[in-house]
Amino acid sequence: MAVKRVLQYGEKTLREPSKEVHKVSRKIQELVQDLLDTMYAKNGVGMAAPQIGVNYRVFVVDVSKNDEPLNPIVFINPKIIKKSGAYVGQEGCISFPEAYTDVKRYANVMVKALDRHGRPFVLEAKDGELLARAIQHENDHLDGILFIDHCVNRFETDQILAKHNLPPVDPDMLADDSEIEKELSK
Repeated sequence: MAVKRVLQYGEKTLREPSKEVHKVSRKIQELVQDLLDTMYAKNGVGMAAPQIGVNYRVFVVDVSKNDEPLNPIVFINPKIIKKSGAYVGQEGCISFPEAYTDVKRYANVMVKALDRHGRPFVLEAKDGELLARAIQHENDHLDGILFIDHCVNRFETDQILAKHNLPPVDPDMLADDSEIEKELSK
């Protein structure tokens, strides 16, 4: 298919909730391939449809390492059905070139979704591994939530964003991470 232009932080579509996919049609298959092509071209770990300006509940992830074969996972209409534990770690995003900050995330997640052929599956990612973080990060994109909304320190994140000529954190968009914070304080 094609490598698409990636929307940058500040573009409105990144903040809009995405629509459910009602049928895994040829159009959705093409969207999946465009997401994969774009993710690999940008050396990303994940890519959500809103990042290329398409507001459907679709994202792709590939956490394979350099010496491993590619292992893309396609998520259509994903729902996180279980989450536990917590950790703080550095995250970045293809829509925020070269800007990284500490964010709060669940350590363990279980997600159900449809694969690229419309078949349902359930996947569990544990122990704060990259897959657990990527699933949460990309799933957030489908709800118009960005990784900076989970930042540990808003003011430090604002300084990082300013260095990269990006708008500051929108305080009204900060996520309610009280459950994660309770887990972190255990």
